[in-house]
Amino acid sequence: MYRGINLDKLKEECGVLGIYTDSDEDTSRLLYYGLYALQHRGQESAGIAVNNGVKSNYHKGMGLVPDVFNEDILKKLLGHIGIGHVRYSTAGESYVENAQPLVARYRGGSISLAHNGNLTNAKVIKERLEDDGVIFQTSTDSEVIVNLISRYSNDGMMDAIERTMDLIKGAYSLVVMTEEELIGVRDPLGLRPLCLGKVENSYVLASESCAFDVMGATLVRDIEPGEIVTINKEGIQSTFYKNNGKRASCIFEYIYFARPDSVIDGVSVYEARKNAGRILAKEYPVEADLVVATPDSSVPVAIGYAEASGIPYGEGLIKNRYVGRTFIQPTQSMRELAVRLKLNPLKETIQGKKIVLIDDSIVRGTTSRRLVERLKSAGAEEVHVRISSPPVAFGCYFGIDTPDRSQLIGAVKTVEQIRKMIGADSLGYISTDGLVQATVLPKEHFCLACFNGDYPLEVPEVGEKKVFERLSGGE
Repeated sequence: MYRGINLDKLKEECGVLGIYTDSDEDTSRLLYYGLYALQHRGQESAGIAVNNGVKSNYHKGMGLVPDVFNEDILKKLLGHIGIGHVRYSTAGESYVENAQPLVARYRGGSISLAHNGNLTNAKVIKERLEDDGVIFQTSTDSEVIVNLISRYSNDGMMDAIERTMDLIKGAYSLVVMTEEELIGVRDPLGLRPLCLGKVENSYVLASESCAFDVMGATLVRDIEPGEIVTINKEGIQSTFYKNNGKRASCIFEYIYFARPDSVIDGVSVYEARKNAGRILAKEYPVEADLVVATPDSSVPVAIGYAEASGIPYGEGLIKNRYVGRTFIQPTQSMRELAVRLKLNPLKETIQGKKIVLIDDSIVRGTTSRRLVERLKSAGAEEVHVRISSPPVAFGCYFGIDTPDRSQLIGAVKTVEQIRKMIGADSLGYISTDGLVQATVLPKEHFCLACFNGDYPLEVPEVGEKKVFERLSGGE
């Protein structure tokens, strides 16, 4: 069952991390802090695997990074190569068996893998492997990748990865570890992010550059679509598996998923969000007294909206950062209680004022309705909602947990119907062109399928209804 369906947000992707060092003393600690910086990408499980040139050692478990690791555990994880993972299961059960990195032994040694993304043909490949006698220990598509790489490893790791990429379809950023190498792989469309950093004589791979900052590393560049980067004692080598010039990077990284202090594909996430706010103010102006953000991803958008509109920005919703995630509550009434605990209106700021409420997206509409209700109950005279993404009207097949299309309010209701449902005095979504303009990258750079249904590659179908192959769970 999709646990994320109960939350009125698209669910984060996973975070991957890898490091190749000339010493085994600080590897696990650097990975620990790097994963801490990527915690927003997955809160269900965390794991670290290291290799000392002879064998791999690993630890993983359910929960947040500080819940899974302590000093005693980190002391035992010694090796000069290491990879890490934080997971949110877009599909596949939320069990410790599905936690990553996955570590497997094969005739050539060991291979450890951390995966961000989803494969659209994982079910077919898994069935073929099972017909050949392969036994799977998890319900994730990441294990499919591990098995394929192991199977083709006779002719070397590079050949094995390229042959695996010939077979798998979908979204993937991988960090792979052997006794000798750290390898980073980004899918041919660049759907999922991956970047390269350097700290002294060490190289780091990560889903987001914010991990480099806490590790003391410097961002070198993004890994390009279809690129395979190999790091070993000889240095760093880059190979392109496929590069047909087509890209389809996920634009939701800039809207919601990534931390604002990250730089993805050369663009500051913070500046992209601030630009979106400026554009929203031009596309949907309104007379109001105060601009308020829904914490936290919408804060830069609200600042941009305030700058462009001349309406002051103020803190109107206080976030309790110690409340559990609302989607894990067992009943609807408990989920509503959790929302009230998580965001509380600041009455002194909003009472008697016309409010512009900025949010990054509306998925099902339930949270937006509650927020508007609470702001008005706290004394807001009017609440005008502005959204920094177009209406989400189509499901994702590439690593984002989206509800069934019938539950996507943008697919079944008009903007005016949504406005009435959430109780807003007005409602404005940024245009697709405006959103793309905010990133300062060309439209051809992005996957916009969740807005327009134009998928960059073939997706599974059953009859006329497109469905997600729930076997997958690299996320």
